[in-house]
Amino acid sequence: MTKKIEAIYINEKNCKRCGYCIEFCPAKVYGAAKDGLPLVNDLEKCTGCGFCELRCPDFAISVEVTVSE
Repeated sequence: MTKKIEAIYINEKNCKRCGYCIEFCPAKVYGAAKDGLPLVNDLEKCTGCGFCELRCPDFAISVEVTVSE
């Protein structure tokens, strides 16, 4: 089975810029804009673990993953 990360979506309206996604990402995919909004710096590094989605208190992040055999 192969996982492919298609996209990471950040809902700017719901994001309170707490930084949890940045801190908990084991692959260090995220950085922060000047206002604290998380930015996807390197989508290629994303493993699809889902920690950012799980830790986001505002459900502002979704990771789009496709799985193929």
